[in-house]
Amino acid sequence: MENSTIEKVQLLIIGSGPAGYTAAVYAARANMKPVLYQGIQPGGQLTITTDVENYPGFPEGIQGPELMINFEKQAQRMGADLRYGLATKVDLSKQPYKVWIDDEKEIEANAIIIATGASAKWLGIESEQRLNGYGVSACAVCDGFFFKGKEVAIVGAGDTAAEEALYLSKLCTTVHMLVRRDEMRASKIMQDRVLNTSNIKVYWNSETDEILGEKTVEAVRIKNNKSGELTTVPIKGFFVAIGHQPNSDIFKDWLKMDEAGYIETIPGTSKTNIEGVFASGDVQDKIYRQAVTAAGSGCMAALDAERYLSEKGFH
Repeated sequence: MENSTIEKVQLLIIGSGPAGYTAAVYAARANMKPVLYQGIQPGGQLTITTDVENYPGFPEGIQGPELMINFEKQAQRMGADLRYGLATKVDLSKQPYKVWIDDEKEIEANAIIIATGASAKWLGIESEQRLNGYGVSACAVCDGFFFKGKEVAIVGAGDTAAEEALYLSKLCTTVHMLVRRDEMRASKIMQDRVLNTSNIKVYWNSETDEILGEKTVEAVRIKNNKSGELTTVPIKGFFVAIGHQPNSDIFKDWLKMDEAGYIETIPGTSKTNIEGVFASGDVQDKIYRQAVTAAGSGCMAALDAERYLSEKGFH
């Protein structure tokens, strides 16, 4: 590769959800001249949601894609350099750190903010994708409210699924919980809570055969994987809670991560185990995973990066 293609930047932000864009707003205002690459899904997970009613400052609610366009415009107005492109490889062995975009363009950065997010795991059936945002959701805390007083189904058997089922049980008349095996992975205490909640109905050894409905979710067809028996249950909402996958693969040789691949940060900061490399948003947060917490951690990352760059004397 010819060296002439290397571009030097002060601060590189990888990812463009609430964390990446917020980091860009703060960094641009602090004159760090941030360059942000938007990644495979500009705007992140919020671009596949519809109504967002829990983001502060929007009393009437706002559409997910519109909210992310606002974030993007704000970062642009502050002077951030926003670009299309996907970071495909990094070399964090020494400074300046190297990042390759789309396998070809090489960038050298004095500091990096990683805001690559996480992706919900899906069942992989056609009806799930077709009705995504029309009754199908991967976030009960985000979307449960829209199904107040209605019947819903949830798929999953871990702590998150149990938590989300309990959350939904407070809003919905009945929660039909589909568990693939004859037991749950969730901790004993969470299982007990689920099993002692009168309006959560657990279906053991059960899988989703199909989500039914033309324009919105109308029912779920459940298959018992022992007997092969099919049952159709009328519902209005279908929640997938089989986990999230942090988008952290390209950093795995360099950064400390937990067993699920979430980047570990020093508590109370956005600092990773490599100085000058910061992580924010859902790629390092498996607990809260909300737009507002991601935005907050993007702000932290920009402030941490600013302090780091000025201490190091990079200008």
